[in-house]
This record gives sequence, C-alpha cells and structure tokens, in this order.
Amino acid sequence: MKAAGLVIALATGLALVGCAVGCAPSTGSKAGGSGGEQGSGSGTVKMVLWPGPEGDAMSKVVDAYNAGQGSKDKIKVEMTLLSRQDTFSKEATLMAAKSSQQDIYFVASYNVGQYANSLDPLTSVDASNYFPVAVDGLKYQDKQYALPLDVSNHFLLYRKDLVDTLLGTKSQWPAYQAVAQRAIGEKRDPKPAAEWDWNDYTAMAAWFSKTANPSSPTRYGTILQAKNLLYNTMIWDDVLWGSGGSWTTPDGKANLDTPAAAKAVGVYSTIYKNGWTSKDSSQAEFPETQAALKAGTTAFALQWSAGFAELNDKTKSPLVAGKLAIAPVPGQKTHVHALAVALNKYSENKDAATKFLNYLATKDAMSAYAEAGGIPAVPSVLQDKASINPAFPQIAESIDKYGYSVPVFPNTFQAYSKIAESLSGAWVGQQDAGPALKTANAALEKLLG
Repeated sequence: MKAAGLVIALATGLALVGCAVGCAPSTGSKAGGSGGEQGSGSGTVKMVLWPGPEGDAMSKVVDAYNAGQGSKDKIKVEMTLLSRQDTFSKEATLMAAKSSQQDIYFVASYNVGQYANSLDPLTSVDASNYFPVAVDGLKYQDKQYALPLDVSNHFLLYRKDLVDTLLGTKSQWPAYQAVAQRAIGEKRDPKPAAEWDWNDYTAMAAWFSKTANPSSPTRYGTILQAKNLLYNTMIWDDVLWGSGGSWTTPDGKANLDTPAAAKAVGVYSTIYKNGWTSKDSSQAEFPETQAALKAGTTAFALQWSAGFAELNDKTKSPLVAGKLAIAPVPGQKTHVHALAVALNKYSENKDAATKFLNYLATKDAMSAYAEAGGIPAVPSVLQDKASINPAFPQIAESIDKYGYSVPVFPNTFQAYSKIAESLSGAWVGQQDAGPALKTANAALEKLLG
C-alpha cells in the first residue's frame, strides 16, 4: 500500500449503495448554510477520488505531499478510491447524511451545482493559475465550489496525410466539388482542417466515404458518437454551439427548439443516413471512436483530447501513429469540463483540508500531476509539459480560444442525459428533428426549474 494510505472501500453500509451515477440523490439546490468544524489545521485529511488515470496521478501527488509539505504542515492525506461507476452516487449518499467521513469530495463541472448545498465555497483558494472557463464551470450562484484537476475538451482528429494529399492534388478538386454539391447543396473547394465549418465537415465526410466517392482511401469519412449516452451530448453540444446555438437564452430559458439546434441535429443525421459513417455509430462513444481511427477505416472524427496520445503511439496504433493530426472542432467551439475536488461542508477538519487544496492549486503540484498522467487545467503547465504529451499545448490553445461551459444548475447532470435520450434517435435519422428538439427543450425547461 502506498504511503498515501489508499483506502479501496468505504464502510459496509456505504458499500451497499448500488445506485448508478445518473440516479444520485440531489443534495439540494440552495448553496450555503453552516456545518462541520475548522479543526486544528493538522491531522488526517480524507479525500475521495475514482480509480483510473486521475486516481493514479493523484496518488503520486499525495505521496509527494505527505513526504514533503504535508510533513511540515503536520497533515497526512488519505485517498478513498471508489468505482468509476458509483463514485458520485456514493458521495451523494454521504452528502445527504451530512457525513463528516470525508473531507474532500471528487466532483465535476456537470454535477457541482447538484452538490453545492453540501460543499463550502473555496473563498481562500487561489484559482488564478487555471483556465477561466474551467473555474467558471465549477461556479454556482457566482461562488466557486471546486478546484479543477483534469480538464477535458474536444478536437477534430484527422488523417493529415489524406487531407494534405487532397489539398495538394488540384486535379481531384472538380470531383470534390461535385461531391460537396450533392452533400451540402453547394460547390466548395477542399480546405485545411483548421478552417472547416460544419458544411466542410459534412462534405469531407462524404468525400472520404466509399458510398459517395468509390476511390476514397477510407471506407467512411467519420464516426459519430451517437449512442444514447450523456457524455455524447457533450460532443454534440460542439455542433450546437458552433452553429450559433446553446442550451439556454441569455435570461436562462431553455433554448433547444431553434434553427441552430435543428442544423446541429442535421449534421449528424445527414452523415448517418447517407452512409458517410458506419451504422455502428448509433452505439458509438469514446472507445468505438478510438477503434475506428486506429483501424484506419475512418478519415477523421470529433474526439476527446485524451484520446490523441494513444493514437499517436506507434505501439498501440501502428497503422495511424504519426498520420493523425489535431485541428480545432469545426465551428471553433469546444465543450470544456473539469474533474475537480471540493471541500465537504460537514468536514470536521476544514483548515487542514483547505491547506491541501491550496497546495494542489500551485503550479508545482499540477506539474507533478501532469508528470504522473493527469491533464491539469493549468495552461502554463500544459505548455511546459509538451514533452510528456504533444497534445498539451494544443489543449491549452484550444480551451483558451474556443472553450465554453454549459450552464451550472442543480440538474446539469440530468440534463445531459435527457438531451441524449431525446435526441439520439434524431441524430441517426430515426426521428424527425423537430419533435425530438421539442421533447428535449421541454425536458430541459423542467430541469432548469
């Protein structure tokens, strides 16, 4: 067992909680109130994280803290690793019970509004090193409730060799123009991937598909993450925002029954119905997108930035490593969310927990986190650590230029699920966009309260 004192399970009663993440009980919608104790400023600080790259990276940071600054502070941090499936629901159970069992909770941009009533605002933690969009995504009612750890965004990952060949072979452009005319209703010349809008994305999807261009070097132009899954809403939101839409109006009303949203659904359904993506897209998410790109059957895709390192690894992706490149998402808008840590309002050792949170907010701590496998939401660290992951500087640039966060409210997490539930059929042309968007808008309106 590491010096960090990894604890793999909670008490027996908590272990019996079997609810999935999506049915985690709400901890209330009104932030504030009293609870817990400041404590002595020293002793043991207990923190929840989930297993995987984030837990592995944090364990190394915790080890270093316990052996160094923590020893000086007379603080020892212990981590509780829960399953990736049940972390949030189990935390919600603790929150609902006003438990002091854990001092620091693991949260995310998409549920911090749900949990805010059980958290203390981080009024004394310096978040100036972080991406503003990542910090804003952890605010509720203008108060910051969590400290970012990993940041997530999206890229257009594309076969640079294939796109460059098309751009450099003008004899193919008349054929491309003809394919574009059929695909989007207008002739277009091919463009560099960094200049694509959603019409270019659609035309390129057709060009690199055998059904529209029998001489295509790939079977399909793209793969769509169109499974009924809340995380796929985050991908589709890029099309929505990049088409001029959003979830809400400036005054906070549901805003999904709009021409921009219909256009965003149409990008997916047009590509799917015409066979410019595999029929398996209806059940695709992150792993299937990785597999399609690795196999070389697909020319490009929208993908989470975390996927690039594997695709650029010659051992893991021998067919495409070195051939795939990164470009901004067409429409120049990328979803951003942060995994984060937050202070339990009912902790009995808040001063010590806050000292550790202040430590995590330093560039040194986040540099160590990056070296251990994390993707910290600190632009200067990502720029400095390009040797670890060549995508880091591009993540920093993309988030800074194109990042957006969805509204934070108590039901943000449920809204992602409801939007996927309402629209996934329309994404693959099994339902008309109009009725599907009306259903999604009504569900969002209800969740907004």
